[in-house]
Amino acid sequence: MKVILKKEVEKLGDIGDVVTVKDGYARNYLIPRGLAVRATEGMLKAIEEEKKQKAFKIERERKAARELAESLERLLLNVKAKAGEEGRLYGAITTQMIADKLKDKGFEIDRKQITIDPPIKQVGKHEVSIKLYSDVVAKLKLEVEAEAAG
Repeated sequence: MKVILKKEVEKLGDIGDVVTVKDGYARNYLIPRGLAVRATEGMLKAIEEEKKQKAFKIERERKAARELAESLERLLLNVKAKAGEEGRLYGAITTQMIADKLKDKGFEIDRKQITIDPPIKQVGKHEVSIKLYSDVVAKLKLEVEAEAAG
C-alpha cells in the first residue's frame, strides 16, 4: 500500500514522503497513530501544493535575510566602553550591547543570533557574525571606543 508520511518515521522516511509499505503495517500502525495517510490522487496533489508553498516561503525568508545582511554589512557600529590604559576594556563587549546598539539603528536582531569570537576586550575595529538564517551570516563591523572618564 502507498502512504504519505505525515510525520518523520525512523527507517521509513520524512514528512511528505510517499512510501510503499505492507498493508497491515499501514492499517494497524501508521494510519491509526496519525503517522501516515493513504496515498490517493487528491492527497498527492495536496502534498505537492504544500511543498511548493513551503519552498516559496523559505525562499522569501532567505531573500529577506540576504537583504538584511547587505544592510548590516554596510553599517559601521560604534560602541563606547570604559577602558584603561593601552586601550584594554574593563570587561568585554557583550552580544546584548551590540543588539541594543542595532535596535537604536532600527534593526531587530536577537542577541542569540550574534557571535563574538574571540571576545572583544580591546578598543579598535572588530568584526562580529550575525546568523540571520540557516545559511545567511552577516559580518558586522564594530568600532570600540574608550568612554570618556567622568
